[in-house]
Amino acid sequence: MSGSTLGNIFKITTWGESHGKGLGVVVDGCPAGLSLCEADIQEFLNRRKPGQSKFTTPRKEDDTVEILSGVFEGKTTGTPISMIVWNTNQKSNDYSEIASYYRPGHADYCFDEKYGFRDYRGGGRSSGRETIGRVAAGAIAAKILKQMGIEFVTYTKSIGPVSIDMDKFDSGEIANNSLYMPDADAAAKASEYLSQCIKNKNSAGGICECVITGLPAGLGEPVFDKLDANLGKAIMSIGAVKGFEIGDGFNVANSMGLDNNDAFCMDNGNVVKKTNHSGGTLGGMSDGSPLVFRAAFKPTPSIASIQNTVNKSGEEIEISIHGRHDPIIVPRAVVVVESMAAITVLDSLLANMTSRLDRIIDFYK
Repeated sequence: MSGSTLGNIFKITTWGESHGKGLGVVVDGCPAGLSLCEADIQEFLNRRKPGQSKFTTPRKEDDTVEILSGVFEGKTTGTPISMIVWNTNQKSNDYSEIASYYRPGHADYCFDEKYGFRDYRGGGRSSGRETIGRVAAGAIAAKILKQMGIEFVTYTKSIGPVSIDMDKFDSGEIANNSLYMPDADAAAKASEYLSQCIKNKNSAGGICECVITGLPAGLGEPVFDKLDANLGKAIMSIGAVKGFEIGDGFNVANSMGLDNNDAFCMDNGNVVKKTNHSGGTLGGMSDGSPLVFRAAFKPTPSIASIQNTVNKSGEEIEISIHGRHDPIIVPRAVVVVESMAAITVLDSLLANMTSRLDRIIDFYK
């Protein structure tokens, strides 16, 4: 299957299926000399693993990672890093019924039309478990970026009709609730809303927001490889993401130039912006301000309510999907969004090293 590789210098290739023997990733282009162990990767994977609360699938997987290559005596060697997470709690029989029909909101029909057959066990490559490889690679990228002073704050901004109150924003609260919301009151209200969704055999969507600080100005290319364009591709490649916006996003359509433009000023000899409507990019390049973007996730399509669909014989039928499914995708996807952003930013940083002749000459002096 093509399309499983992302990046130019820091390059990742994910592999595996939801109900196969395991899933993983090969990371190529990681510089040698990075201190790296499985605990570094596990910290990220623990943020996305199932069974953390009543709002996630009850599938019990430890998602324990093994590093198979590219690390020697606790340091990366500069060669490909291969990582695997074994599947241990598959219940493929739960999905045998859906082999004969197409689930609304899923890629079943598209897979059959494209390939002529499909892995119906949990969606195969279109399953949310595919993101294990992305998160494992993102943990490496984020560790490199942290050493450069580039850090991420990623969280659930809204669930259904419940949004966080920015006046109550508390980054320390993000890890204190199972919904990863930086507002305890909003988390409580969202929990009540999700409980009602479960009671009604339904699901909910939401928005994840990511703020990246410490970026130097000039990352990204001014035409096809814009930083925001590459981020958009990376984030939109996450299953269930249906919208991406950076800075003021779609609100700019209701704005005027004088309000939307970010005025420049000087601060201790540095050029800075007074506001950040652009979200940290100008002309496809980072401008030194915090980079702020959001991803909109659709409601989980697997729900127990009666839905209309068709089977492979072309008959219209009614179905109720059983099995182990999240009533909302967003909380477990927070770390996936952060990982994809880290991978994209690191790749842009490495590519940017050759953008100026004077810096190449200085490097090789």
